[in-house]
Amino acid sequence: MSYETAKAAFAEWGVDTDAALDRLKTIPISMHCWQGDDVVGFEQKSGSSGGGIQATGNHPGRARTPDELRADLEFAYAMIPGKHRLNLHAMYLDTNENPDRDEIEYRHFAPWIDWAKGQGIGLDFNPTFFAHAKADDNLTLSHPDQGIRDFWIEHGKRSRDISARMGAALGTACVNNIWVPDGYKDTPIDRMSARARLEGSLDAMLAAPQDKAQMLDAVESKLFGIGVEACTVGSHEFYMGYAIRKGTLLCLDMGHFHPTENVADKLSSVALSLDEILLHVSRPMRWDSDHVILLNDDILQMAQELVSADLLDRTHIGLDFFDATISRTAAWVIGTRNMQKALLRALLMPLDALKTAETALDYTTRLTVTEEFKDMPFGAIWNEFARREDVPDGQALLKELEHYQKSVSGRN
Repeated sequence: MSYETAKAAFAEWGVDTDAALDRLKTIPISMHCWQGDDVVGFEQKSGSSGGGIQATGNHPGRARTPDELRADLEFAYAMIPGKHRLNLHAMYLDTNENPDRDEIEYRHFAPWIDWAKGQGIGLDFNPTFFAHAKADDNLTLSHPDQGIRDFWIEHGKRSRDISARMGAALGTACVNNIWVPDGYKDTPIDRMSARARLEGSLDAMLAAPQDKAQMLDAVESKLFGIGVEACTVGSHEFYMGYAIRKGTLLCLDMGHFHPTENVADKLSSVALSLDEILLHVSRPMRWDSDHVILLNDDILQMAQELVSADLLDRTHIGLDFFDATISRTAAWVIGTRNMQKALLRALLMPLDALKTAETALDYTTRLTVTEEFKDMPFGAIWNEFARREDVPDGQALLKELEHYQKSVSGRN
């Protein structure tokens, strides 16, 4: 179907497809660097990942150096419509030095800032509280040992400073997201003390004010992970309360809740108490397994909630998955484009008419319209978006992905 024919079909429902495409073009998605190398990073390892972080598979082509990772990212961005961001973890420093986590400085990430400037993209950042000897107990900011806590508090402080300088250098606020793996494999006796220690450590980390035009703090909860099945210190309730009290962003990771929970439903609830939200889009399968996102009901509902509740300007959308059983660059491209496709579908819904019907308690009309819209020619609108942004689609995309994968398959 041609774009003009599809455009006319949507116009019959009062939907302006050109306006939807113009809006979609302005929505940046923060792609996560750790998909490109299986969450390995570029520092000398001194501990296990912890907290349930595990990339499975041995597909050829894993990035082994910062330059290889940047090359892979450049290819992926070229396959994705629009202009996006990069989410960088502290363990991805690019330096000949070997600083410990409590010694990292802005200069250790200078090549990333220079690269981002050249690409015209913004950076987001994450302190890395795992894959370190001082995290092997699956306790960091809530550790009973004050010396361990001080080590990680200093790491967090330095990460905030680095984030702020990144934001200043690139002219766009850097979201600094705090996630820790802290928890217990078996049922603890004293949860309160652990959570009080975590709160105190966070307070110490966040004490120094930062310009929100340069850096935004976010805190991220988790239900459980391998090794912390019985209790996660930083639960959803803990961080939701902390974010509201302290004025930080709250990160909702789609893989960090029970499989029966609808994370999209949480957006409007927390938005009433928070100025901004950080969203990590993932696809859990039985647990926080972080599969490449599909254009499935979970993603469609998330996108519809963002659009319907008018939360796009208050939500920072990032991705968080890692799959080493398939081409890593293809995973980035597929996942990011699926998030965009979900947003496009939401932008193409006749939301004003649906809200009017809902307010009038006309649930029959609401159901009829939403079901009829499943047959609308969304694909033709997406094809036009790809054409306007000069990125391949369909068979042409498949060929580009296959060609690039062959070019990196010699890595081992």
